[in-house]
Amino acid sequence: MPSFQQTIIIGHVGSDCDNMRYTPEGKAVAGFSVAVSKRWKDQAGAQQERTTWYRVNAWEKLAETCAQYVKKGMLVQVEGEMQEPKPYQARDGSYRASLDLRARSVLFLSRVEGEGSREDGPAPQSASAGASSEEDIPF
Repeated sequence: MPSFQQTIIIGHVGSDCDNMRYTPEGKAVAGFSVAVSKRWKDQAGAQQERTTWYRVNAWEKLAETCAQYVKKGMLVQVEGEMQEPKPYQARDGSYRASLDLRARSVLFLSRVEGEGSREDGPAPQSASAGASSEEDIPF
């Protein structure tokens, strides 16, 4: 029986997507980070917040579109497949996991302040991946 996994996140981009590269086979790949925050009040009524960071990886045409339009501060919705979490030790000595999301589509929910007009035209409202690749990310 076939299986399928889908994860959807909505959050703010942590840095410009300006690191597009090509695999030896010529496939484009680009990455950017997205912060997803949850806010709630604890039992004492104090405001609490937890932010989870995701590393988003886009391939082929989707990578090219993200490299052109994804900018720090944008609100985006990313739909894709979670990769196996990678444990690491943070600077403060605590252990954490890197959450990697292989994007199938990216929906641009906002623009960055001050990005009124651009020479290359308006950003598309959404972008989707074409054929996917199972290769490891080359960076």
